[in-house]
Amino acid sequence: MQVKTKAIVLSSLKFQEKSLIVKCFTLSHGLKSYFVRDAFSSRKANQKIAYFQPLTILEIEAVHKNKGTLENFKEIKIASAFHSIHSDIYKSTIVMFISEMLHHSIHEEETNEALFNFLEAALNWLDNHDEIANFHLILLLETTKYLGFYPDTSDMDMPFFEMNEGVFTPFHAISSLTEHESNLFKKLIDLKFDNNQKTFHVLERQIVLRILIDYYSFHLDGFKKPKSLDVLKEVFS
Repeated sequence: MQVKTKAIVLSSLKFQEKSLIVKCFTLSHGLKSYFVRDAFSSRKANQKIAYFQPLTILEIEAVHKNKGTLENFKEIKIASAFHSIHSDIYKSTIVMFISEMLHHSIHEEETNEALFNFLEAALNWLDNHDEIANFHLILLLETTKYLGFYPDTSDMDMPFFEMNEGVFTPFHAISSLTEHESNLFKKLIDLKFDNNQKTFHVLERQIVLRILIDYYSFHLDGFKKPKSLDVLKEVFS
């Protein structure tokens, strides 16, 4: 089946000496993996590899056999040409981290247009703004809406957030955040991208990030902590 769709690059893995295996989240067919033959050997190798940087938004034509094997691109072009994401150390570190989080979070070959549209809009926002210290925190929390485990905010006046059920409660359980952590989490829930990005100081931001990673671990089977987490902490310390 020939397909024309937008796609967000989640990861690319070098295969043998010359080729790539690229995992994409597509608008039309959810998660797909593609084989890129001779990515490192043609005269346009640098241009080709640039297509597959983390969270690059592509327009692709591809052949989908839908047999659980690697698919093949026919045509590739950049859908949204980023101006700053790949040249700014803070933004590129955030993008590397988010791409790894999404790589470990999106597992279904099912269409999720709402999630795709949210990620596309969020990445374009990141590319056009400079106050970005909380961007990754807000994006990861908002993404849980589309993955099915956004916190229940109906009892936010309660002092403790229980991670397993995703609810605020009056009592502290084994899987609950402390009252201080719960208050930080409430603060995050109220944030939007355009809010003051200095809402948290560095240590608070690290606590909130740990909470989010733990929250993903509670709700996604086989979730792995991103290897780029240490790089992110270093850049934003």
